[in-house]
Amino acid sequence: MASGTQDIDLFVREALAKGCSRESIEQALAAAGWPPEQSRSALAVYADVAFALPVPKPRPYLSAREAFLYLLLFVALYISAFHFGRMVFDLISVALPDPAEPGYQNDQLMGSIRWSIASVVIAFPLYLFIASFLGKEMTHSPVKRLSAVRRWLTYLTLFIAATVLMADMITLVNGVLAGELTLRFVLKVVVAAVIAGGIFGYYLWDLRREEKEP
Repeated sequence: MASGTQDIDLFVREALAKGCSRESIEQALAAAGWPPEQSRSALAVYADVAFALPVPKPRPYLSAREAFLYLLLFVALYISAFHFGRMVFDLISVALPDPAEPGYQNDQLMGSIRWSIASVVIAFPLYLFIASFLGKEMTHSPVKRLSAVRRWLTYLTLFIAATVLMADMITLVNGVLAGELTLRFVLKVVVAAVIAGGIFGYYLWDLRREEKEP
């Protein structure tokens, strides 16, 4: 596989050096059976500038600072999402108490709500601050959008959100089949779906926007 990648990279570099257009190179590779994604990836290595030789684009590199910022960003997101959902769940439990639950549980719920509020108050502004900071860096240096750490954590976030949505739907269907479709139950399912769906939708949109941008 590595040899195949080296072959297409060498072909693209030599073809560009001889003055072949990008369209003709892509057509030649397609005729030879290369997938369009690999052809575009090989061509994307070189900048579309007028020069005697192909000019390589700057490539992203992994740095400890970058890994730290993205790990902190996504950890803050997970903490914010989890505790916001937990806080809303607890508020629903307080507003719609279950007669089968002991009365002392209300004190536990209030303690849980306070803990969730404290977590959201700290984690969510931190998430917004880091996201804004990284967004400005990517505006000045678009190549940072190709960060391996960023893409891996983004896809991990999509996986977690999709898993939560799937589990949420399974819980809903199970509740319907078991005849436990109470207002309290439905509200909690909806809250989980909105939080997970919002995160999933945002990061999926962000990835698709990247694919459309040059």
